[in-house]
Amino acid sequence: MQRPRCLYAGLLLAAGCMAQTAAPTRTLTWQETVDRFEANNPTLLAGKINIDESRADEITAYLRPNPYLGLALDQVTPFSLNNGSYRPLTNGYEYATLDYLHERRHKRELRLQSVQGATRIAVADQLDLRRNLLSNLRDAFVRTVQAKAIEAIARENISYYDREIAVNQERFKVGAIAKVDLQRVELQRVQFESDLLTAQVNLRTAKIDLLALLRDRTPVEEFDVRGAFEFTEPALTLDELRTAALESRPDLQSAAETLQKARTDFRLAVANGSTDPTFGVIVSHQPFPLQTYFGFSVNIPLRIFDRNQGEKARTNLEIGRSQRLLDASQTDALHDVESAYATLQNTLALLRPYKTKYLKEADEIRSTVSFSYQKGAASLIDFIDAQNQFRATQVNYLNLVGAYLSAANQLNLAVGREVIHD
Repeated sequence: MQRPRCLYAGLLLAAGCMAQTAAPTRTLTWQETVDRFEANNPTLLAGKINIDESRADEITAYLRPNPYLGLALDQVTPFSLNNGSYRPLTNGYEYATLDYLHERRHKRELRLQSVQGATRIAVADQLDLRRNLLSNLRDAFVRTVQAKAIEAIARENISYYDREIAVNQERFKVGAIAKVDLQRVELQRVQFESDLLTAQVNLRTAKIDLLALLRDRTPVEEFDVRGAFEFTEPALTLDELRTAALESRPDLQSAAETLQKARTDFRLAVANGSTDPTFGVIVSHQPFPLQTYFGFSVNIPLRIFDRNQGEKARTNLEIGRSQRLLDASQTDALHDVESAYATLQNTLALLRPYKTKYLKEADEIRSTVSFSYQKGAASLIDFIDAQNQFRATQVNYLNLVGAYLSAANQLNLAVGREVIHD
């Protein structure tokens, strides 16, 4: 019997050690979540590579044309004899040419400006990608803290209601209430259990979404976030938000850079329609008569038919198209700001009475009716209604806070930067 006891003791000790060495829960703040997102999100990292590729194109765009070196041997006589000797290179002479294309009208500088414009567009597009992905991240973060708040309230409600059940069980024992009334009180607990289970499912789902955006394979049970789940009155006016959106939205910056690049591309198309001469130097050596000479050449293409007319017309049309797209983007940005601001104000109008009045009244009604029911001065229906009203008021308030934070997230997305911090 001694060996099994030792075995059981060893197993208990091992279980205790495993419990002590279990992986602690990692709890992230909002800023820590953003830092981890920017370091790990593959879509965001891929966008950064696109910027580096565009900067590499700047090197190519500013390169000068390569010169051409030509080497030749002329007047070779492979089928003639000289004094009975076979000398095919007797009359041959060597010469070398060096040609270089000279680009006029600042073509190289305009190519660089065009590619630099593409780089600025890539940077603005990357910021816009980050803006949208951060909105998704904030949404998952808000849903997580909201589910945590609802779960905490559901646990508190169950704990409170269990005390009410215990009091009514004592009343049933002394004959103060009927068995059916006790059963109805106990049956009401299922609603609080349902709230708790729903909050737990929502919490797990939000954490899964958050981990996917962070590209984090931490088990859901070992991952958590913390953040304030409350609302504050925004200090900015609608006019200030409109101005901030026009200045901050990266998609508007991208549209403006696209317009500027279109203008540069038109200037480049005009420059490409000009003539670029090719200058050459020739050096030759002749054995008979023995002499060495050099000369110069200039090749000028005659731009009679192709003067880059099509590219000039296309780039000129692209300027008009880019201008209209910029106007449309500005209109959309202002619409987004006004829509998000209206949603935020509507949510605030619903939240204010809850915070200043309804939550307090629901708690007072629940306490008063519970006390009256225990003293026999209130009916069972009144007691159950008071519990349900308190529960519904709390859940509605938390859902409205979640709606406010979602509206604030949409307003930040519309403006292009965080104008409401929580």
